[in-house]
Amino acid sequence: MEKLHRSVRLLYQGRSRRAQRFRYGLIVFDTLTILYFIITAAMSPSLLLTVVNTVLGGLILLDFSARLWVAENRRKMLMQVYTIADAVVIVSLLLAPFFADDLAFLRILRGLRLIHSYHLIRDLRRESRFFRLHEDAVYAAVNLFVFIFVTTSFVFVLAFDDRAGIAAYVDALYYTVATLTTTGFGDITLPTTGGKLLSVFIMVVGVALFVQLARAIFQPSKVHYKCPECGLTRHDPDAIHCKHCGTSLKIETEGSDGN
Repeated sequence: MEKLHRSVRLLYQGRSRRAQRFRYGLIVFDTLTILYFIITAAMSPSLLLTVVNTVLGGLILLDFSARLWVAENRRKMLMQVYTIADAVVIVSLLLAPFFADDLAFLRILRGLRLIHSYHLIRDLRRESRFFRLHEDAVYAAVNLFVFIFVTTSFVFVLAFDDRAGIAAYVDALYYTVATLTTTGFGDITLPTTGGKLLSVFIMVVGVALFVQLARAIFQPSKVHYKCPECGLTRHDPDAIHCKHCGTSLKIETEGSDGN
């Protein structure tokens, strides 16, 4: 058992070529499951979807269990938002076969898999210099993406689930984006009190996320590196001294190609 534990830990945390390929495979799997849940959010329940969802639930549970098994601080891992989201998604997927009508709230819960994208970014930060250099913009884009599709799921269930289907889900997405951007064409509205409050929430939070994304794109990119003296964690990519205290920094770079 100890040998197996060491092998699994090296796959998830090691630096070997095999471990890197394994983690990239996990990133591809996680990305595909997120896209799958977005695409199937509006589809009517069927035997095929139930089988696929159950299989995915088992695979996500296996990955979840392996990460928990090799985690250095299991309590900290269990408190992280993407871990909680994954646990909720696993439960919703494994419980779905026991609900003949595949209740609407289960489809919303699967949308929480989007929160796992924060975990993907953490892995990509370790693997990719591009993500380290553009981390702020990537996080802002992910925040907006997660907000749009999780909110769309709520709008879909609240106002469009009585005519479930791709067209209804697109209407829910259209309404979410129109409200979020304050375009307000008015061709689709939520007249109930709950719908109006949801619209206010979408506009207020959405504008803030748009501003965050614009600022991250147009401001100079920063890299995360903790200054050993003062603890400042954000620096210019080519910084050799900390702007706060002047301490020499040793930020990893790929150097210049001489052009």
